Amino acid sequence: MNLKRTIINSLLIAVGFILHQITPPLLLGMKPDFSLAMLFIIILLNDDYKTALTTGIVCGILSAVTTGFPGGQIPNVIDKFITANCIYFLTKILSKKLTSQIKIIILTVTGTLISGLVFLISASVLVGLPGSLFTLYVGIVLPATLINTFAAAIIFNAIKVSFKYSNVKVFNDINASK
Repeated sequence: MNLKRTIINSLLIAVGFILHQITPPLLLGMKPDFSLAMLFIIILLNDDYKTALTTGIVCGILSAVTTGFPGGQIPNVIDKFITANCIYFLTKILSKKLTSQIKIIILTVTGTLISGLVFLISASVLVGLPGSLFTLYVGIVLPATLINTFAAAIIFNAIKVSFKYSNVKVFNDINASK
């Protein structure tokens, strides 16, 4: 079971990395980070702190490698680490009565907003920003939040359907969830 989970999680991280690579920039060379959407999906699927933490670090490193932001390598690792922790604990707070679809939307909106804020603050402290924090947050983070939420919902549903038809049962009752 653990090997299957690890393989599926690795494939999801790879898909997020590829989507991040091919996404065109929105403003000032910055683009939405689809590895965030995959991070949230993996955290929701696994419900395991160790997996959330390691996935956050791996996504941070992969985002650092592909960042278009000058000096954005360290802020990427910081923001994914903090965001993974926040989202893991948010999954613990969310009600069992919520459907997995509602949970992934809440996680993606909240997580992308947190990630963008942490990235911009850490980048402003470490390397500086090419504009004001507010302008960058409104111009980049908010549109990225909409794009990530839409993408995460579609990808999560595709994963649920593929697990259902392939009879994969390694995650916490995803096939039984609403």
